[in-house]
Amino acid sequence: MKNHKYLSDADLVIKYQKGEKIMLAFLVKRWHIQFCKFAFWVVKDADIAKDIAQESWTKIMNKIDDLQEPEKFKSWAISIVNRIAIDFIRAKNRERIKLEKHFLDSEKEDLICDESDNLIIKKELLKSIEKLSKEHQMIIQLFYQQSYSLKEISEILQISVGTIKSRLFHAREKLKITLKNNNYER
Repeated sequence: MKNHKYLSDADLVIKYQKGEKIMLAFLVKRWHIQFCKFAFWVVKDADIAKDIAQESWTKIMNKIDDLQEPEKFKSWAISIVNRIAIDFIRAKNRERIKLEKHFLDSEKEDLICDESDNLIIKKELLKSIEKLSKEHQMIIQLFYQQSYSLKEISEILQISVGTIKSRLFHAREKLKITLKNNNYER
């Protein structure tokens, strides 16, 4: 049928609804590329746009017999393409959110495990510090917990900086040995 090019969308739809099933092929030939372009504009992926156009044609074929106003075929069909494209975007967003949530949950688990490990190490370190002499405990506390400089510790304790360095060195060495014996060396 060569004169199909001159038929309007409404005429093609009416003929299809009356039983001339070949008219659907003419509609597809006329609109398929437009549907692909429209879907691409929404989803920004050529392969997915083609799939959306194909799915749209399936839906159009299933519902074209119910189309009451054949002259509105274009807007009706474009709305189907639009809905399917938007549904695709929504599904992708749900999937992305689900993956992000899964990733964040696994990150939290790792963080909790790390915090748990750190807590155990901190407790062991504190036990080891308590086993040090009072002088070594004082130096460790002032230097590491209260962040005083060697010079400030020297002024606080009224001891030379050299003695502070020596006590700090020996305190660290004793802690290393204690932690090594308890298998907490990193």
